[in-house]
Amino acid sequence: MSRRMCWLSQAQEGEKILHLQLSPDEPWKPYTAFRQFAVPDYPIPGGSKGWATYQKLLKAGWTLVHSSRAQEFTVKDTSVVNNS
Repeated sequence: MSRRMCWLSQAQEGEKILHLQLSPDEPWKPYTAFRQFAVPDYPIPGGSKGWATYQKLLKAGWTLVHSSRAQEFTVKDTSVVNNS
């Protein structure tokens, strides 16, 4: 299983938080949606949301994807076939 992490902006906010993807056919989701992997954030004012989880998952062998390449790691809809 290819488990990936990426720092992405929230829709409403400009702040980046950790997002996870368990497989390429699933969308990126905030780390808080994965209670089985998330750990409590450090109590540091202004600290990155998901930093503690990132450290845990990096040690566990998860792959970090640069935010500018996140969409490359999502399976595209292949139901439309080009008949050219």
